[in-house]
Amino acid sequence: MDAVILAAGKGTRLQPLTDDKPKGMVAVDGQPILTHCFERLLDLGATHLHVVVGYRKQQIIDHYGDEFEGVPITYAHQREQQGLAHGLLTVEEQIDDDFMLMLGDNIFRANLKDVVRRQQEERADAAFLVEEVPWEEASRYGVCDTNKYGEIVEVVEKPDDPPSNLVMTGFYTFSPAIFHACHLVQPSDRGEYELSDAIDLLIHSGRTIDAIGLDGWRVDVGYPEDRDRAEQLLQSDAPELQAD
Repeated sequence: MDAVILAAGKGTRLQPLTDDKPKGMVAVDGQPILTHCFERLLDLGATHLHVVVGYRKQQIIDHYGDEFEGVPITYAHQREQQGLAHGLLTVEEQIDDDFMLMLGDNIFRANLKDVVRRQQEERADAAFLVEEVPWEEASRYGVCDTNKYGEIVEVVEKPDDPPSNLVMTGFYTFSPAIFHACHLVQPSDRGEYELSDAIDLLIHSGRTIDAIGLDGWRVDVGYPEDRDRAEQLLQSDAPELQAD
């Protein structure tokens, strides 16, 4: 299965760590965030890495070249950072089957294989990890609204008033149907084409979307203190580090 990694952002919230490098090249426990992403994706059986680059893209291209541990890398340039759905469309012509998507600022030690297995059952158009976060943090993420049966009925990107504290993490699997949904997305109040809006379109069109609870941990490296937390987790001997 191919894998797409979105790594075009400027990482403004990570300053000063991103003053002279793209977010994906910020070191966590001695290696760039993107290296952590690539290693996890290879563990999951990725056969091709499609990396969407933008801000200071040449640093990423120069560092990794055209392969990572024998797996080919193809780069796509997101010329303007207009949201995750906009970034995903830059690789549309390269993808013709189910694929994995990882946000290039997340570090995982979690049950990503469960998401891939669900997609490979050939009954889902998309699957993704979800986790409960403190209510005060939910507005940082794509928030899942659920019905009384616990089924996801809507996804809202970074709402001011979150309908729940159940949020999407930065790992997904999709069929190519997601590209059509991305084309239909309209700019959000933030002026961006949101991936959560594309997923919401899939939900409301009757597509099968599976959400899987996170078992283990992940850190969205959005702020310098997140980088420090990720390093502490990676260096610890906690049992959850072994989760897959």
